[in-house]
Amino acid sequence: MTNNTTSDPAIDIQRAYYASDAQALDPAEGVPGSHDLPISLLLGYLGGQEIGSLLDVGAGTGRTLSKIRAAHPNISLRGVEPSPVLRQFSVDRWGLAPDMVMDGDALALPFPDRSFDLVSAFGILHHIKDHARAVSEMARVARKGVFISDANCYGQGGTALRLVKRVLRGLGLWPATTYLRTGGKGYFVSEGDGLYYSYSLIDDLPILNRRFEDVMLINPTGQSIDHFRQSPFLVVIARES
Repeated sequence: MTNNTTSDPAIDIQRAYYASDAQALDPAEGVPGSHDLPISLLLGYLGGQEIGSLLDVGAGTGRTLSKIRAAHPNISLRGVEPSPVLRQFSVDRWGLAPDMVMDGDALALPFPDRSFDLVSAFGILHHIKDHARAVSEMARVARKGVFISDANCYGQGGTALRLVKRVLRGLGLWPATTYLRTGGKGYFVSEGDGLYYSYSLIDDLPILNRRFEDVMLINPTGQSIDHFRQSPFLVVIARES
């Protein structure tokens, strides 16, 4: 998510959602989380790479950072998270150092270019209106690569609905359709995810393709021949060769 000094109804809604029950954002003990497989993929990936530092954008409760710390204690870890409630939860629940997760804006990361070997983000981009700018910022501060797990709206829904989405996208009408469906707000609100936008990681791949030599797309949810048309969620690993 983003940090902003001006009042923004969308940001206020999502902040209130996070503040209402931070503990509920983490899965209960023994219950798998929606990003557990992507996190496991990241942990395995880190084991085969020379990664000395990692930044997790939208670090939330700190659960992901705690898993990385346990598996790879020699990697220098930082996180940015605009919600003070979630930053405190990362200390109280997961035992992270108070300065490990800092206040920060995904649209203007407070770090110089190429500050971290790897930059990660799990399930935050569909909460950000200007997601392309957030991905650009991640690519900017990354030295060796970016690891993202997020939604693919074009692969969600039944066969007919997915076909309609792709046609509207091809005609350039998908943003206008979303605008009308949301009554001009541009976003939806759900009990289980708070405020979110109709988002696809596919739309931000050109940013990563321009910055990195290798961009790998993974379907973490099940079988699909065509990830764009069939996978509701995606993982992308962008890296220097």
